[in-house]
Amino acid sequence: MTNKNRVDVIIDSRNFTIVGTEEEEYIQSIAHYVDKKIRELSSKNSRLSQTMTATLAALHIADELYKSNKELMNLEEKAKNPLEKYDLVCEELEKTKEKVMELKKSCNEHENIILSLNKEKESLINELNQNKEALQLKEKELEEAKKEAKELKDKNFQNQIELIEVKKELAEYIKILDRETSI
Repeated sequence: MTNKNRVDVIIDSRNFTIVGTEEEEYIQSIAHYVDKKIRELSSKNSRLSQTMTATLAALHIADELYKSNKELMNLEEKAKNPLEKYDLVCEELEKTKEKVMELKKSCNEHENIILSLNKEKESLINELNQNKEALQLKEKELEEAKKEAKELKDKNFQNQIELIEVKKELAEYIKILDRETSI
């Protein structure tokens, strides 16, 4: 059940009791507006009766209402297109937000792949550096082995020369021995 308010107002110097569901302040402001319109018309033409003044005031207020309603309809019509565009923009915004979320997800996946590849790259770089160090060690060992082989070759050459000299000496000793034993 709605709560109805009873409000006493004065319009054109007469008391009225208005019953309605609106707040008292609102009813008072409406009554004041009607009273003001009637007073304006009375002040412009003192020959009008109360009924004529009230009727003209009602016509003026109805005219204002009609014009306000017409303006409201025009504004609603003008607002309709931007509101429809707003709805379309909102839909597009939602689609864009979804796309942004998909792109962020894709970006995160790519970042994870990049991190993984960077870790793999670091591992390969470490392995490469270890292999370079091992290669340098092997090159040093090879150089040392070459030096050792050259020294052994030189030593072998010296030994062969010595062997030849010893063979010559031995051959001479054998000749000398043969001469001495044959005499």
